[in-house]
Amino acid sequence: MKTESLRHSKGSWAKMNMRKWLNLKKGVDGFHSDFSANVAADRNERRKSCSDDGRYAVVPEELSEEWLRNDDIGWPKQEKSDLSMFVGTWNVGGNSPHKGLDVKDFLRTSSPADIYVIGFQEIVPLNAGNVLGTENRSPAAKWLSLIHEALNNPGLPLNYNSTTNVDHNNQSTLKPRASFSDLLSLEAELGQEKFFETNFGGLCDDNNGAANDANPGFRLVVSKQMVGIFLCVFIRNDLCQYVSDLKVSCVGRGIMGYLGNKGSISISMTLHRTTFCFVCTHLASGEKEGDEFKRNSDVIEILKKTRFSRSFRTLGKPVPPENILGHEKIIWLGDLNYRLSSTSNDLLESLQRNDWQALLEKDQLKIEQKAGRIFKGWEEGKICFAPTYKYITNSDNYVAQSSTPKEKRRTPAWCDRILWKGEGLKQMSYVRSESKFSDHRPVYSLFSVQVNLPLYEIKTTKPKDPNTLKSSLLPACVAKVQAEELLLSKTKSCIESTPRFSAVAKKLTSH
Repeated sequence: MKTESLRHSKGSWAKMNMRKWLNLKKGVDGFHSDFSANVAADRNERRKSCSDDGRYAVVPEELSEEWLRNDDIGWPKQEKSDLSMFVGTWNVGGNSPHKGLDVKDFLRTSSPADIYVIGFQEIVPLNAGNVLGTENRSPAAKWLSLIHEALNNPGLPLNYNSTTNVDHNNQSTLKPRASFSDLLSLEAELGQEKFFETNFGGLCDDNNGAANDANPGFRLVVSKQMVGIFLCVFIRNDLCQYVSDLKVSCVGRGIMGYLGNKGSISISMTLHRTTFCFVCTHLASGEKEGDEFKRNSDVIEILKKTRFSRSFRTLGKPVPPENILGHEKIIWLGDLNYRLSSTSNDLLESLQRNDWQALLEKDQLKIEQKAGRIFKGWEEGKICFAPTYKYITNSDNYVAQSSTPKEKRRTPAWCDRILWKGEGLKQMSYVRSESKFSDHRPVYSLFSVQVNLPLYEIKTTKPKDPNTLKSSLLPACVAKVQAEELLLSKTKSCIESTPRFSAVAKKLTSH
């Protein structure tokens, strides 16, 4: 019995590590979310009612895709709403956040945004233990704690609280294993529920004491880690009820073209009736001639291999996209690693003169995009800030300006970028932060985002007095009822006209 158990363990270990090393997927990519229970329910259940409490239906293949379109089923005309979205990217150089780290400069905006999309690269050192071994989730928990505190308690010092969410008296449960003899990951060992309770407990309460008109409070919608890449999305509390179809897809592009030390994490979600995709990447490094083509290849493979699992169709709503380009609004952020195409001394002279335009003419990303080899049709804001890489840590000096032989000579470059694609996205700012925490400076952007929502979602807000109903709500309510009646009528006629179901329909009506 013992021998059989040992054989099973060895087989499980081999399978688990082979899947990890080759970045093979087993089922749907897992992720953490405040309302992951709701997401799981949506994934596993097929509801057959067309009422508000059961919006899912199994649609026969004979019925055309056109049958599900909004115009065909008579939904009220959509209205649009403008939201603000903060997008930030930061390569933290393998450094875990310490007790005194202040992120105010990174997350500061004139007023709180409605959505925060924050991507990190190298949240753990990219050594063999972290790339091939069990994922170290402790830094991710610290970053989530720090961001959550910053968003929900803006009047307090924005420092990581070492007593929150991480048990420093029992570090062995959070450190990566040094030996391959450990057969199970920390998540598998503790169980998913216990793991998230240990790492993220208390971050995402429905009740945020600091929530008010000036700061409405924010919840973690979703977070995902792949080795050193980490992407998280926070959203305003009152918008959470309109988020659906959360999905995650990871693509490894590191060692052997598969491992997760380089690659992407992509998050797909629907807000109201608008689909979003956030792609956080860490592309191939190097500044030798031709290295830019490796990065081009990474982008092409990420676009090709990123796939989101199919969802059950929701009546009156479009089918969620299966790939990145199928979304209405796409944000691509991260350490794209594109460098300057020349290493001559005139680059340093331009740097000293703050002549960004002269330097940007040598920027590989802009050259490759202009040539049509990559990111065709994507947009990027005007860069009016200094190159973000490579700095001497805890210094304002670039490594290229130093004579220290310990550091690799790296030409300054704009490695950290934010691009977007889709209508209804307007960039309001594109700047960098001045944190000296790593050899990269963080970059962030603020967007105005236009989302689509049905008329009744705008009108039917809960009145302050529950005993009264504003007359302005009545037309929207009537329109919704009429639309649902039309939908049911059309469903019945489609079923009756389908040979496969006509006999069953007649039998049911006869009773």
